[in-house]
Parts: sequence; C-alpha cells; structure tokens
Amino acid sequence: MAQTAGVTLDTGSVEPIFSDCVGNRDEVRQDGRYKLSYAAYSSTPLEQHPEAVRKVRTMLEQQGFAIDGYRESANGKVDAALDASQASSRYLVTVQTTKGGLLAFSVNTPCLMPPTTTETPH
Repeated sequence: MAQTAGVTLDTGSVEPIFSDCVGNRDEVRQDGRYKLSYAAYSSTPLEQHPEAVRKVRTMLEQQGFAIDGYRESANGKVDAALDASQASSRYLVTVQTTKGGLLAFSVNTPCLMPPTTTETPH
C-alpha cells in the first residue's frame, strides 16, 4: 500500500500483533491458527495524505475491496481516512492520518493457518 501511495514507511515503525483465534463459543484451537493486526507508519508531510489515500483507494477497489469509509479532511483540516474490506478474504484495511500527523497503514486478517513446512529427506 505504501508503495502505491508513493510514500516511505518509517524504519522500525512496523507493529505486528499476533493473537489467538477465538471461536463463537470462546474456544481456542491449539493448531497454530492466528489473527494478525499489522500496522506501519510514514512521516509523509500532512498535505500529501489526501493524495496518498486516493491512490490506495483506487488500488483496493481494483482488487475487489469495498470502501467502507473515506475522507480527506475534517473541519477544514487534512485528516485522511480510508477503511476498506474484502468479503472474499475477510481482510480489513485502514489508512489514516494519526493525531501525531503520521500516515498509518494497517491490515487486520481473519483467522489464518501458519504455512506448512516440508522437510527434505537427507
């Protein structure tokens, strides 16, 4: 998303958060299933945020995401926000101006299985 937006992510800003998948009856399987919330930030100048979210919006629409919320400003000030979801993958994506003036990119996944590994016999 950042590449599409034409911005650079700040080194060290990546915040992956892994959590257990919890079922409808609060059950948790012990097979490695997880949810991922992933965020990264860019110190792109505030006046560039609207253009960045426009570019990401176009890309997400082309990939079949529904735009659930969108704005470029609020109360006459730059305050970009884009919320999108994709029914087929159940991914949720947000790009937004933070209170500190950074541009935040985040992705939330549904329950995922870890990749399987195959060992080569010796």
